[in-house]
Amino acid sequence: MDKCFPDTQDNIPTIPVHLTRVGVKGVKKLLKIERDGKRPIVLLPTFNAFVDLPSTQRGIHMSRNPEAISEVLEQAIEGTSVEIESLCAKIASCLLKKHKYAKRVEVSMKSDYMIMKRSPVTHIKTQEMTNIMADAIGIRNDDGIVIRKMIGAEVVGMTVCPCAQESTKESAKVDLLKFLDEETTEKVLNTVSFASHNQRGRGMIMMEVPENQIIRAEDLIRIIEDSMSSPVCELLKRSDENAVVLHAHKNPMFVEDCVRNMIQKIVQEYSHLSDDALVTVRQINEESIHRHNAFAEKVATMGELKREMNSNGGK
Repeated sequence: MDKCFPDTQDNIPTIPVHLTRVGVKGVKKLLKIERDGKRPIVLLPTFNAFVDLPSTQRGIHMSRNPEAISEVLEQAIEGTSVEIESLCAKIASCLLKKHKYAKRVEVSMKSDYMIMKRSPVTHIKTQEMTNIMADAIGIRNDDGIVIRKMIGAEVVGMTVCPCAQESTKESAKVDLLKFLDEETTEKVLNTVSFASHNQRGRGMIMMEVPENQIIRAEDLIRIIEDSMSSPVCELLKRSDENAVVLHAHKNPMFVEDCVRNMIQKIVQEYSHLSDDALVTVRQINEESIHRHNAFAEKVATMGELKREMNSNGGK
């Protein structure tokens, strides 16, 4: 029989202050999800799990947080669900059961996620690493428990600065006009790709998933990649490199352009989602000629995004 130890966590704290989030960070787990007719998905996710703590209690029962994660993942291994946001929602529900004093819980998960791609010209098959994320927030009130869940992805791509490219184009125009007529110069300018400085872009989308709806991480990954100047590949032969660079320089993008491109695609593909579904879109461009990075973000509900796109003539 286990010894009965006192629960010092249940004592009244000497400083009676409510704490917003208390819990565990960096809980790593192996998650293998079987799929009918397909290879299993193997993830090594990292979880964070928090509950709020009333001012009348000294501490939370900390071991219950990793315990809740383990219990839900054990159940998931036996099923075929690949909805990682639902796993976080179940962990949140489990936390509320284990922590009767908690009014609010938060669970987040992030994992490397491998996708298969082919290089643009030689079509060499490559493994590309992305990140997938999921969040869940559970709230206990007088009417019961409400849990909201989100799924997201983060992808690395390439961007080309339009401003610098326009400057090099104007410089080239001045030089060309020294020995070419204006018509020929314009033909050259419209044919040749001009230099610019490049950035490694990191695009991120996080979307709330309403009940009985599915948003696939693979679709979010595609939207992010398609919103930058060019996707990138782990393995590229010379002809592939040439294709990527040319494609990127024909599609110069500011960090703001990337976010707006993602928003447009989200509204086009997910207009059926409820208007109160929360959407976060973010782009960080790691500059090559500056020491700082460029950042842009949009946080809004789906209804707000649809109204803004419609009022501004977005299609």
